[in-house]
Amino acid sequence: MRTRKHKHEYLEAIELLLETHPEGLIQAEIARRIGVHRSTVNRLIPDLPGYIYIDDLDGGKWKLDRAKRPLNVQFNLHEATAIHLAARLLASVIDRQNPHAASTLRKLSITLERMAPHISRHLAEAAEMIDRNAQWQDANYLRVLEVLTLAWAEGRKVQVWHRKSHGEPVNCYTFSPYFIEPGAVGRSTYAIGLREPPGELRTFKIERIERAERTSEPYSIPPDFNPDDLLSGAWGIWFTNAEPVEVVLQFSPRAGRRVRETRWHPTQQITEQADGSLIWRAKVAEPIEMRPWIRGWGPDVIVLAPESLRRSIAAEAEQTLKHYYEVSNEPNFSAVGKNR
Repeated sequence: MRTRKHKHEYLEAIELLLETHPEGLIQAEIARRIGVHRSTVNRLIPDLPGYIYIDDLDGGKWKLDRAKRPLNVQFNLHEATAIHLAARLLASVIDRQNPHAASTLRKLSITLERMAPHISRHLAEAAEMIDRNAQWQDANYLRVLEVLTLAWAEGRKVQVWHRKSHGEPVNCYTFSPYFIEPGAVGRSTYAIGLREPPGELRTFKIERIERAERTSEPYSIPPDFNPDDLLSGAWGIWFTNAEPVEVVLQFSPRAGRRVRETRWHPTQQITEQADGSLIWRAKVAEPIEMRPWIRGWGPDVIVLAPESLRRSIAAEAEQTLKHYYEVSNEPNFSAVGKNR
């Protein structure tokens, strides 16, 4: 004899069923799969949680709204500390208002209020940092990120309208999101996936996507796709199928200690020199992506290899010096310094 289940057990069974059927199921199919009469399923409609809905435009299918469905996650104290560190890093580099990020930190703050009040307070402050009016209010960026996230979760292709750079035309592509990656250097967010055309792996800077629309066409991520392997040789987000290029830098004694304190790249090797300077080596997929970091060291670094990167940095330094000459109207840079 079949034991009669409670209402919450039926709802839990339906939720698990819809979890594995993102395309949705009609009421009769749900009843058949959980072993009840259609009338039993029909009586559950008033009690459906907000993230389960009936799509009248798709034959009355019951569907799970993954964007609204809450996730039940528990953290111990040390895990909460890791979340705190990640939150502080996020708040320090994000330049756009993101209500989802702020809401996440506030929920964690409330959860930790009794167990770790100090961590709780700082999580709440990080949420306030993200929500400040000073943050860039970019509604289109948030909308595009939401579309890509939902498409990634459901395995649905998207149509994206992307502008490669300022002043260039907008191109439309079909895109299958494989991964979403933050870029700390440029304070940007990137989506990696299959772009059609050309039917190959590509990266989109989300800030340059002017429009995104989810389609009903499914896709699957290849089982051998691994973002960590793909980006293992990248300095930031740029990857290539070519062999990585060895970058060799010489840092002054003054900068050497700071350089040693951080592992800047997984392949880096450091060699101490007799005069206190050091030679830094790494194999990088696209050395051109390193230019902002190298420029940041100013006169405390010299590019030894590759020659193309060395010439590029030297040309930029020369152009910078030229700009200072032009602004100061002085015949040489030393004169500029004396007049200050």
